[in-house]
Amino acid sequence: MNLAIHGLVQRFADPRSGTQATVLDRLDLVTGDIQALVLVGPSGGGKSTLLRILAGLDVPTAGTVAFDGEPLPRDEKGLIGYRRTVGTVFQAYNLFPHLTAMQNLLLPLVHVHGLAEAEARERVREPLERFGLASHAHKRPAELSGGQKQRVAILRALVVRPRRLFLDEPTSALDPEMTGEVLDMIGELKATGTQFVLVTHEMGFARRVADEVAFIADGGCPALATPAEFFSCHEPRVVSFLERVQRE
Repeated sequence: MNLAIHGLVQRFADPRSGTQATVLDRLDLVTGDIQALVLVGPSGGGKSTLLRILAGLDVPTAGTVAFDGEPLPRDEKGLIGYRRTVGTVFQAYNLFPHLTAMQNLLLPLVHVHGLAEAEARERVREPLERFGLASHAHKRPAELSGGQKQRVAILRALVVRPRRLFLDEPTSALDPEMTGEVLDMIGELKATGTQFVLVTHEMGFARRVADEVAFIADGGCPALATPAEFFSCHEPRVVSFLERVQRE
């Protein structure tokens, strides 16, 4: 995928003060032809806001975004169609608590993409096996570990066969063992050719899985580079950020 962002601005109204808060401020970002883009940077720098725009969940105040030369739509009808072609995974799983893992996987295939239930079940059978979830398919989210829930959430986004995945801090609420489960799954997705944009605070994983790393801070992108270049970067904000996260 080639991602080209020019002059991206995102402002939100502050209901308490009535003023506009600028989260992204004329952000420019142009990648090469890559499979995996990882967004890193300090909290509040604009990573999640950028990811929501890329996933078609929010419309920017100004600027342009294009994947492979195709601009993202800005009208609601166009955005609905675009969202059907991508998958998005959030920190909080967003699984339906009253449905089993299998039912959570079948729901978008049957009710959004129009597959017959038998066809949908056949589509999810192999991925459930591959990612170690087949024995948990009958369980509701409350019966699953955090790592299992997040793997189901990723798989739910994956079984619709999206053009690309967007993942927002998918391991932030997990303990180290569960984090490893989810990162292993994302690493396997990379190996199978899945395109994705990932927000993460796991620097070791970012170094391992990214084709390019974008540093998002103060509403802009002061650094975009391959992992080898990024982790030896001398940009002061990048150096300060890496020193801080390595101490944590």
